[in-house]
Amino acid sequence: MAPVIVKPAADCAYDIVALGEVMLRLDPGDRRIRTARQFDVWEGGGEYNVARGLRRCFGLRGGIVTALADNEIGRLVEDFMLTGGLDTSRVIWRDFDGVGRTVRNGLNFTERGFGVRGAVGVSDRANTAIAQLKPGDIDWDSLFGEQGVRWLHTGGIFAALSESTSQVAIEAVTAARKYGTVVSYDLNYRPSLWRSIGGQAKAQEVNRRIAEQVDVMIGNEEDFTAALGFDVAGVDETLTDLDTAAFEAMIETAAQAYPNFSVIATTLRSVRSATVNDWGALAWSRGDGFVRATQRDGLEIFDRVGGGDSFASGLIYGLMELGDLAMAVEYGAAHGALAMTTPGDTTMATKAEVSRLVAGAGARVQR
Repeated sequence: MAPVIVKPAADCAYDIVALGEVMLRLDPGDRRIRTARQFDVWEGGGEYNVARGLRRCFGLRGGIVTALADNEIGRLVEDFMLTGGLDTSRVIWRDFDGVGRTVRNGLNFTERGFGVRGAVGVSDRANTAIAQLKPGDIDWDSLFGEQGVRWLHTGGIFAALSESTSQVAIEAVTAARKYGTVVSYDLNYRPSLWRSIGGQAKAQEVNRRIAEQVDVMIGNEEDFTAALGFDVAGVDETLTDLDTAAFEAMIETAAQAYPNFSVIATTLRSVRSATVNDWGALAWSRGDGFVRATQRDGLEIFDRVGGGDSFASGLIYGLMELGDLAMAVEYGAAHGALAMTTPGDTTMATKAEVSRLVAGAGARVQR
């Protein structure tokens, strides 16, 4: 039996819809933010990246639910989203006041890091349009009940943008489950986002409520401890093969606490340097127990941002289209590895490349 039951594609307008903020990323390339004189520009956002990956790499039909200030920056972000192949008809446009006092679009300055110098991200996202979303702003009955969505993906970054987005996230996952849409959630705990709206205690309160409506839970060891409050001896922020058993115990504890979880998944990353990581992944389902992806020690990293999101999109593809947990975690790990070989938050990989890597292909020239 498949780990999750997904509605038929013919019954739905969308295979995947993401709920989350989409920011403009300014990338100094191989330079530092503090000394840069020019930037490459990309779009990115934890939840958005997943839907875009499913559309651009895996060819599924995707849409985005977000909000933007209606100015030239917002329209640039929209242009990126259209290039990413996602339907933007559910974007909420907010009137711009001319200076950003009341509403604006988020910016994210990110440098990649190299060797002993880690990646650095500087977000500028106060008063953004999406942070001001409130329950009732989005017609979920129309989206899930009339148009039809096979899979909803959202995450802890969106939930932490404001007190009101926490409530929107709860509203969204509850409506999705009502209409039989599979819900995946990336815990993605960011202390800086929760600090001004109640801190870790509030994060746990919100994420526990959301978790009650989640089918596929994604997160690393820090996410499960900080965002859901599970504390298992031996689990820390530098997960290695020596303490994987402790993390498996945490997953089993989470599965007992939330019987609605069909699948739990995580990446296994050990950072040797900013440009060399040991990379793997682990997943669990009630029918299959634990499965691990091919371990890629010494993986060379070009830009690590978005690697976890690309893991999530590969995992979702495998669960949705292949119906096999072992293949899903392999596709997730391979897609994440490939995404980190190119710049920007979003994938530039093809499904054929992911499939070849899953099958064991190396880095020989393809002619």
